[in-house]
Amino acid sequence: MGKLHEQMKADLTLKGYSERTHEAYLRYLRGFAKHFMRSPAEMGEEEIRAFLLHLVQEQQADPYLQKAYISALKFFYRTTLRRPEIVANIPNPKLPKRMPVVLSMEEVLAIFEAIRYIKHKAMIATTYGAGLRISEVCSLRKADVDSQRMRILIHGKGKKDRYCLLSPMILELLREYYRKVRPKGEWLFPGRNPQKHLTSGAIHKALKNAVNKVGIQKKVSMHALRHSFATHLLEHGTDIRFVQVLLGHASIRSTMRYTHVSNAALSRIESPWDRLLKTKKQGGQPSKEPK
Repeated sequence: MGKLHEQMKADLTLKGYSERTHEAYLRYLRGFAKHFMRSPAEMGEEEIRAFLLHLVQEQQADPYLQKAYISALKFFYRTTLRRPEIVANIPNPKLPKRMPVVLSMEEVLAIFEAIRYIKHKAMIATTYGAGLRISEVCSLRKADVDSQRMRILIHGKGKKDRYCLLSPMILELLREYYRKVRPKGEWLFPGRNPQKHLTSGAIHKALKNAVNKVGIQKKVSMHALRHSFATHLLEHGTDIRFVQVLLGHASIRSTMRYTHVSNAALSRIESPWDRLLKTKKQGGQPSKEPK
């Protein structure tokens, strides 16, 4: 695996994949090789299918993990080994269509107030207040915060830069954090090593502790803060095209799913059951909807 590992790592770098994807793809390939105790270069479609069945039937891996393994293996065989025919007939699992977890504004505030460390407070507030992905907030640089034009430069997914909101209160909180912590290096939220930014695991842990402390039963992740940002904007009348730009969605269809969880939109729809009972109480007949 040594030579193949380095070759795949170089291919991922040349293709411009993120460091996080590097680590994941290489880890999945090692898992595949370890299962058979053979080099991936010696294996083909038969072993891949057997391994995927092992993940489903014995490991009970969810569809998202299955898809992650498949993506890594397809990259390896298509790009590194240049043998695309091996994975040409490997199907992707059908992913469940789940509604995003959305917090109320009161729940967001309760989580924020339950966090004690100013660095984590600043990260939680910025994630929600600007609608960021966890990777985006962790990798913010000091130079990305433009207090003159009140915006933040985001180096987004797929190396697509965009600008997002910098509210006066977020700026005030970031300045308070900076005064108290004085972070060294280029990163706004550095890790223990100032040359590297804080990892996603650290902020995930802080969020989980806060959620448990306030007793929220929802399955809350950092991404739920981004979901909540989008939903709350739509509920307060923000044009969906602006929300799309702020989130960095390439397609409006990705943003449209937040219209399905907007309380403001749902509250304007009257159930036909309610209409039926109201009509009965008034002593009339149920009215027919115009065709």
